Amino acid sequence: MRDIDNPMLWADAVEYFNCEILRYVEREYEQDGIPDWPARRETWNNWTDSLCKDGQISDWQYENWSQPKSCG
Repeated sequence: MRDIDNPMLWADAVEYFNCEILRYVEREYEQDGIPDWPARRETWNNWTDSLCKDGQISDWQYENWSQPKSCG
């Protein structure tokens, strides 16, 4: 677990999101093979919010990170 003294980098967060979290979105909302962009964006926002609340990223990171290309 990271903390504010050693925060997660955006590139690391995107890699983790794409490899681990996105598959749950695909399984839940994309059975037809069509990306559900709103579900992906909401999942990214909720996940980064939880990272911030857990102290794994700073408030600044949470407020300033852009969404990855995988979110549309």
